[in-house]
Amino acid sequence: MFSNILIGVDGTPGGRDAIALASRLAGSAAELTLVHVRAGRWHPMRAAGGRGAGLEREGALELLEHERSTAGVSVALESIEASSPGAGLHELAEQRHADLLVVGSSARGVLGRAMLGDDTRAALNGAPCAVAIAARGYDEHPLPLARIGVAYNGSPESEAALAAARELAAPNRSEVRALQVVSVPASAFTGLAPAAYGETIDLMLAEAGKRMESIEGARGSAAYGIPGEELAAFSGELDMLVVGSRGYGPVKRLVLGSTSAYLERHARCSLLVLPRPHGARAGAAGADVDGAAEDQPEVGGG
Repeated sequence: MFSNILIGVDGTPGGRDAIALASRLAGSAAELTLVHVRAGRWHPMRAAGGRGAGLEREGALELLEHERSTAGVSVALESIEASSPGAGLHELAEQRHADLLVVGSSARGVLGRAMLGDDTRAALNGAPCAVAIAARGYDEHPLPLARIGVAYNGSPESEAALAAARELAAPNRSEVRALQVVSVPASAFTGLAPAAYGETIDLMLAEAGKRMESIEGARGSAAYGIPGEELAAFSGELDMLVVGSRGYGPVKRLVLGSTSAYLERHARCSLLVLPRPHGARAGAAGADVDGAAEDQPEVGGG
């Protein structure tokens, strides 16, 4: 599916998790590049092009060689300097026209949780391509992606996520599952909107369930709750969760909305966030297309 993949490595287990996941997501003729981002702090030796800069680059290349040898994969190596790892990966993805960035989870959090550091998260929001976050420990148990889930809400972004999940599932005939989350906006409980949503929720949930049952190539279901929380729980049953990015912003950009940002912190499996597809239009004013609308009951997804 992906043909030009950049993999962020820093000598930690998270980087090796990213390598293992990238190998699963790569197409048969994909080009993979291990990337190490060196800190871009000003230094007199570096500014003058002296040996200090060369030593740092030499050390980074040794790290990359070690990671390539340990993983036993045939990949290119790239060492770059930037203000933060995320910024460096973002800039290189622009230059190389990459279609996927793969990074590992933070060492913080429970085993298996996908989590980025704040600097990397901020820089990858707005990335020009899809971003995959390998679950912590994936390198130790690099099992096939047998159960692929999709956060679905009927938007173009979620349709693209569903199509991507089907494509990823095809080679191994993996199971594709889709979840649509029925939710009520916070305004329903503030007196700004009617609070008696009980019958409406039941009706919406029933209708969503019927729609999800009719999705081709996936086992669909619906649930009521807060999209991020329900999808995080759903991810505990999966090997990978695929979500679309928020439905506004530059075309073909990854713009994290509330749901995808929550999942980046709390998903219990590897996470794949896709950029906004070509031709997708922004949602209604106040709507968070990757979650729930702000002003009316909504069936939320990824």
